[in-house]
Amino acid sequence: MDIAYFLQQLINGVTLGSVYGLIAIGYTMVYGIIGMINFAHGDIFMVGAFIALISFILFALTSIALPIVLLLTLLIAMVFTACYGWTVEKLAYKPLRKSFRLAPLISALGMSIVLQNYVQAAQGARIKTLQPVIQGGFTFMEDTGFTVSLSYLQIFIILVTIILMAVFTLLITRTALGRAQRACEQDRTMTALMGINVDRTISITFIIGSSLASVAGMMFVMYYGVIDFYIGFLAGIKAFTAAVLGGIGSIPGAMLGGLLIGLIEVFWSGYISIEYKDIAAFTVLVVVLIFYPTGFLGKPDIEKV
Repeated sequence: MDIAYFLQQLINGVTLGSVYGLIAIGYTMVYGIIGMINFAHGDIFMVGAFIALISFILFALTSIALPIVLLLTLLIAMVFTACYGWTVEKLAYKPLRKSFRLAPLISALGMSIVLQNYVQAAQGARIKTLQPVIQGGFTFMEDTGFTVSLSYLQIFIILVTIILMAVFTLLITRTALGRAQRACEQDRTMTALMGINVDRTISITFIIGSSLASVAGMMFVMYYGVIDFYIGFLAGIKAFTAAVLGGIGSIPGAMLGGLLIGLIEVFWSGYISIEYKDIAAFTVLVVVLIFYPTGFLGKPDIEKV
């Protein structure tokens, strides 16, 4: 039974960590280019969850096949949240890009509050529920007294996360956009002198990060079936913690940090106490940063003089 329970918690932790990892990639991409944290990113995730919920409800009134519904919902959520991410960059970051570093941070926090209240006014403060979209799965170790279950939804979430991770890693390392992003990360002034459109590159980065957050929002509402206008705050803080833990600025580090936070949260809830699972995640972050100040896969900033 102990092994079966451990395996079940492992599956749950990897699933939750996949959601955190997708959100964390958005944090780490923005930080990698402009060196600032987009604290409205968690609320973009929340908006994506609501858009996915509305899409699922509307498609439930039709007879469209489930795979097509999933694809359409994913595309709709990504397009809408990409627009929100682009708007946040234009309103909260671009006008303050040359200001003192605290100004964009305050502006991003203001955008976070605006998005929360906007969704609350538009959708109401009550929680919203969604009936299971993907049902069924596999069961293992039934003879041990504790059945291990791996649902089709968990498989779907993990596979989508792996595919997106691979696609965006290739995007950053093998494409002209990725080279432009890495050039902006190193020196935006020199990058502009070389003919690269820095403003467009930054905007595209916000759009990509917001699209990934919408995927995480869709996965979240499918997995838990319950959302409200405030889910973006805590999920965003945990995803930011994951990005720092893995090494902010590193896409593989963001995914690693997300998996670690998800596993810590689930195992702490399962073996110790569910009441202090959030404290456990942040405590591990503090301990890790004492010994690895740049995170597990982060690189120290080296300034040439």
